[in-house]
Amino acid sequence: MPTRYKIRQNLFSIGDDFWIENEAGDRVYKVDGKVLRIRKTLVFEDAKGRKLAQIKERLLTIKDTMVIEDADGRDIATVKKALLTPLRDKWNVDVKGGDDMTVQGNILDFEYDIRSGGKKVAEISKKWFRLTDTYGVSIEAGQNHILILAVAIVVDMMAHDEQEKGS
Repeated sequence: MPTRYKIRQNLFSIGDDFWIENEAGDRVYKVDGKVLRIRKTLVFEDAKGRKLAQIKERLLTIKDTMVIEDADGRDIATVKKALLTPLRDKWNVDVKGGDDMTVQGNILDFEYDIRSGGKKVAEISKKWFRLTDTYGVSIEAGQNHILILAVAIVVDMMAHDEQEKGS
């Protein structure tokens, strides 16, 4: 049975904090946007404030790249936008010591899947909520919830940064 989380879009920018809620509406993860850094940094914490992971922008790369680190600062995944994407947005997630993932679908409308080893491991969708500024992340059993939530947030940030640059 998948686990669902609720995230409010456009509420997070660097310097902002926000909560990720479970299906029951309980605040389960806090994402802390760090200020006064050269690169974008978000820190994932549990409800008690313990650091679980962090997201950092990788500087000086050809295409936008963000790195997801564990609580000790070790890289666990690197997220990059695919260079050529004919009909749908596509992102590649290189997972250290695990199966790589692909993110594909309509990113800007929050209707996409995360796949690993050819199987869907998560679905991101706005259709589960009436609030227009909220989207859900449904994660299949046996998956790393922190990693998948971090990937969803990274893709959201990068896609909307790209959209703002293009407008």
